[in-house]
Amino acid sequence: MLIRDATAGDLPFAVELLGAAALPTSDLNPDHLALVAEGDVGLAGVIGLERFGDVALLRSLVVSPPARGAGVGRALVQALEALARAQGVRELWLLTIDADAFFCGLGFVVRDRASTPRAIRGSTEFSCLCPADAVLMSKQL
Repeated sequence: MLIRDATAGDLPFAVELLGAAALPTSDLNPDHLALVAEGDVGLAGVIGLERFGDVALLRSLVVSPPARGAGVGRALVQALEALARAQGVRELWLLTIDADAFFCGLGFVVRDRASTPRAIRGSTEFSCLCPADAVLMSKQL
C-alpha cells in the first residue's frame, strides 16, 4: 500500500466513498483532502485535515469496503499525524458517530464539547455538519 498526498483529482473518489459511508460531503473541497491510500486494486482510502493554526480537525477518514480490516485506516491516521506535526499542528481534533473505539486505540481521548478550541468550534463540520451527539475526541501531537 502506498500513501500519497491527495490531489484535486481525488475529490470525486472521496465524495463517493464518504457518501457511501453516510459521512458529510457538502463542504468537502480539495483543500480538505490530505492523503490517499492506494492498494493493488486502486484507491483504498482517504483522510482529510483542516488546519486552524496549531490545532487541526481530522476529517473524512474513510476506507473502501474491500480494504477494511487491513490496516489502511490506521496507516492513514498515522501518516496524517506525521504530516500535521511537520506543519506545526500540536493537537488533532475529530468528531465521530461510530468510530470512537477505533480512535481510542490510536491514542485519541474523548473530550467534552466545552473544551473545544474556538477555531474548531467555528468549523462547518463542528457547527453544522456533525450531529450534536457525535463523539468529540482529540490527541496531542
